[in-house]
Amino acid sequence: MTTPLLPQAFWFRLSVPCRQVSGLPKTGAKGGLLGLDASCSLPEISTLDNKPSWADVRIAWNPGGLAIQVETAKSTAPSPIATGEEAEGMHGLQVWIDTRDTRNVSRATRFCHRFSVRLVRGNARSALGVEVTQRPIARAVADAPICRPEILSARAERLKQGWRIELFLPAEALQGFDPETNRRLGFAYQVTDHDREDQFLGVGREFPVGENPSLWTTLELRD
Repeated sequence: MTTPLLPQAFWFRLSVPCRQVSGLPKTGAKGGLLGLDASCSLPEISTLDNKPSWADVRIAWNPGGLAIQVETAKSTAPSPIATGEEAEGMHGLQVWIDTRDTRNVSRATRFCHRFSVRLVRGNARSALGVEVTQRPIARAVADAPICRPEILSARAERLKQGWRIELFLPAEALQGFDPETNRRLGFAYQVTDHDREDQFLGVGREFPVGENPSLWTTLELRD
């Protein structure tokens, strides 16, 4: 059997539902930040190319913003005694969001955002921490405003066979986020773990997915 020249995801322009979940982010002293259930899971597109899907990515929205949860299976989290790049540079998540879902341009606009989430060692020996930054998008025709870091909510947790990241991006951090007038967002992600091949929603880095919003998936914000 010959290997296809293009990944199967290239032939699809996906549009997936995104459920509304009230009460996020959770503000209790104990428990998770989001706790999204399986009904919020995004489709496992990597299976189109017979690649294993090793990260369960779930997403939800409410008028306050966008919630993203990633849980990995059978993956090693950063060692509590590791140092340098091994502990801090090899595990995490990147997300791209276009609050206008622009499908006919190949360069990011001021409504396109990129957020990078990196796992780091926590204070306790077995704990995980998380760092979130908003980054510019290469070749953008205009940059989205950089939000104040303190308004971003994130949490990381070490699991028995992997790790979990929970991220809430408030409406204030998303230029143009207005569900009352627009229920479609452009969205892409990249989950990174040094034990695995990076996982994407749709095409990967063989295409300029981090720069070209026309390659992103559409999220349909539903009640």
